[in-house]
Amino acid sequence: WLNPLFKIGYQRRLEVDDMYNVCEQDSSDNLGDRLEKEWNKELRKKQSGGKPSLLKCLIRMFGVEYALLGLILFIEEGTKIAQPLLLGQLIRYFTPGSTVSSTDAYMYAMGVSLCAIILAIFHHPYFFGVQRIGMQLRVACCSLLYRKALRLNNTALGQTTTGQIVNLMSNDVNRFDTAAIFLHYLWVGPAQAIPVLIILWNELGPSAMAGFGVLLLLVPVQSWMGKLFSKFRHKTAVHTDERVKVMNEIISGMRVIKMYCWEKPFGQLVEKIRG
Repeated sequence: WLNPLFKIGYQRRLEVDDMYNVCEQDSSDNLGDRLEKEWNKELRKKQSGGKPSLLKCLIRMFGVEYALLGLILFIEEGTKIAQPLLLGQLIRYFTPGSTVSSTDAYMYAMGVSLCAIILAIFHHPYFFGVQRIGMQLRVACCSLLYRKALRLNNTALGQTTTGQIVNLMSNDVNRFDTAAIFLHYLWVGPAQAIPVLIILWNELGPSAMAGFGVLLLLVPVQSWMGKLFSKFRHKTAVHTDERVKVMNEIISGMRVIKMYCWEKPFGQLVEKIRG
């Protein structure tokens, strides 16, 4: 599909009309309309005293598709457990005095090859799928933010800074891309750890609990670090909003700043906020 585009680019400079159109499922209009429709359903909850939830809107939009991708990841991670076990049995066939028959060895070899094929087939579709859903989440929220910004009245505009809106649409929504990739590991990880612990217990006995215990001790540490990072991120966002606001004011008033030679004072102000 890209070869014709490369051929055109080799012959002449690419123009906007040479680019492929965005898929309908990924277009900002389509995703924005879908999210706005779901958000309006949530807003009706206010009439009965309920609280609207953006998370529920996103789950209704992408929940089924995202859950199916989780099954693909579960099969992939399960294959990662089965492959070394099959490989171990295959190696035992070549051990002197082994009781493994040649038929079993061929079966183990087929199993190892099949696991490698499954990993190759399932790995890339999963990451493509979750990254695409993360992108769709980001685009849908940006579209809704843009539509909301156009409807703000003077009172709301006084309470919301330009820096805050720019920060939301340039930094905060990018978290959807990262979260979509790793969210499934919250349940796949424990499900994978249980059979691994059983295998280690059969092979090593009680000593296997030493390494597994360290792994469990890291869970609350990671949770605490996550909360701490979230706290710092919240504090950073306030300063980021202020910095973006000042930069927008500098850019929009560049002629006045140059005319009055205010470059150094404004430069010191930006450096202070960045510090």
